[in-house]
Amino acid sequence: MIPYAQATFLKSSARVDQLPKDIGAEVAFAGRSNAGKSSAINCLTGIKQLAKVSKTPGRTRLMNCFILNDEAYRLIDLPGYGYAKVSKAMQDEWQKHLAHYFDVRQSLRGLVVMMDIRHPLMPLDLSMVDWALDRGLPIHVLLTKSDKIGRSKAQNTLAQVRKYYSAYPDLFSAQTFSSLKRQGLDELMHVLSAWFQGPDVIEDEA
Repeated sequence: MIPYAQATFLKSSARVDQLPKDIGAEVAFAGRSNAGKSSAINCLTGIKQLAKVSKTPGRTRLMNCFILNDEAYRLIDLPGYGYAKVSKAMQDEWQKHLAHYFDVRQSLRGLVVMMDIRHPLMPLDLSMVDWALDRGLPIHVLLTKSDKIGRSKAQNTLAQVRKYYSAYPDLFSAQTFSSLKRQGLDELMHVLSAWFQGPDVIEDEA
């Protein structure tokens, strides 16, 4: 079992070369500002204040690294994207570092993309998912805040998202999720554990 409940904050990094050594396995969390990344990480680990939750979008400006036991398994909370009040120069700088991270990070096993279930498949979400799929990176979409709408509407939205990416059955998956109600937690853990425990986890050869 992956020890999610043992997660601890390690460091915040502005650049890829400031992240922990590129060994073991890590999963990244991405999404529009205020889509619920930090809340999802806290829900996953069961540690309420592990990832700082802010009601002000655009606060996560660094890559925040959490380790799950030693540094063999890691969660990376990426900067939120799409917050209009952040300067264009700052957004461009974030995008540059994110692109570099996805291109060079060998230990990255998959990307969890948060989408507010009330506003799914926004242009920047599509760009993020498409960009990762083009690189063969597995994607799992969390349709967050599913407790805010009715079950029938939530399931219809989930079906819509899955249909949109039906051409990528081996790389794309999606689910509804509510951090507040802890709905969908088992499914998320199942996906992440499969990524972490894949057969090609990089070992430290030093």
